[in-house]
Amino acid sequence: MTDTHAPVRIGLAGYGFMGRQHAEFIERQAQATLVAIADPAPVDAPVPVYVTIEAMIESQQLDAVIIVNPNVLHVDSAIECLEAGLTVLLEKPVATSYAESLRLVDAVDRLQGRLLVGHHRRHHPSITSSAAALAAGAIGDLVGVSGVWSARKEDVYFTEIPWHAEPGAGVMLINMVHDLDLLRHLCGEVVDVQAMTSTHARGLVVEDTASVNLRFASGVVGSFFASDAGVSPWGWDQATEDTLEFPFVRDSMAYQLVGTRGALSVPDLARYSYDPSVAPNWHSPLSRTYLEAPQTSSYDAQLKHFLAVVRGEAAPLVTAADAAGTLALIEAAAQSAATGRTISMEEFRAQRAGNQRSDSSFTPVTFN
Repeated sequence: MTDTHAPVRIGLAGYGFMGRQHAEFIERQAQATLVAIADPAPVDAPVPVYVTIEAMIESQQLDAVIIVNPNVLHVDSAIECLEAGLTVLLEKPVATSYAESLRLVDAVDRLQGRLLVGHHRRHHPSITSSAAALAAGAIGDLVGVSGVWSARKEDVYFTEIPWHAEPGAGVMLINMVHDLDLLRHLCGEVVDVQAMTSTHARGLVVEDTASVNLRFASGVVGSFFASDAGVSPWGWDQATEDTLEFPFVRDSMAYQLVGTRGALSVPDLARYSYDPSVAPNWHSPLSRTYLEAPQTSSYDAQLKHFLAVVRGEAAPLVTAADAAGTLALIEAAAQSAATGRTISMEEFRAQRAGNQRSDSSFTPVTFN
């Protein structure tokens, strides 16, 4: 167990956009200190930089590593750190395929490792409040959910960082993965998925626009639209101040949850309902109130939780197995888009798990 009085010594694997973001989060946290970075590219950093993770681990006394390198390196990098006895915060997606993610799930179990997956939005206070309100029946029985994430990424996002335009990236794995993770968290497991994708806006190998329909085990149905080529004020990043690079639109929203006695928009936490003394009736006026939540960013809350995981004071909120479930949903959506079929999640997971066990050369669905 790490000394609870000393700052947690953290290494960063990757110092691109998100790596620099994590360095800023660490700097704001008194109980953590950034001591080293591993990145094969020459970078200007405030701490020693090593070409490989192995060199960083060998040269520094670390308690933990935050992995923010390209998606295709996530699993191998995480296993390398776990084998060194370090606690890991692994940025999403946990892997580039569900089959590959199971290799990490097995490694965490085998090594009894501590690994938190960076689905940071689960740590946002609006999600904590929303989940509690749904569990308490604040909008009655949940009927459906819809959501949007759309923003126009600049062209250099794809030209200056080539892997952003290659299989293993795309708006589904880079952006929608966060949203579908939250929908799983708030609404439960998905049993069926339908999807359509498009590459016409950018003409890249990876999709720039996607739409999915979801059926949850509870009977709830939902939909989600995402695009990295379309201008909009709608989406998590615009509706929160988690990432200051995005313009904050105060009255924006990311998700709309509809129940038998009310509705809830997230993350603004506006609750719409009828007079509680009368039966719900579509002709009655709706009132709007707001749920309460403390003011903090997802990333700061996630880092505090990660430090507790490092010290053995908390279990990871998002485990490798949980994150693998979200990745299975994303990959099944890609398969649906490629085939035009509705995909059963139970059948999909069984097929992919069987392929992972029996054929190490198995090629996952590509996102295009």
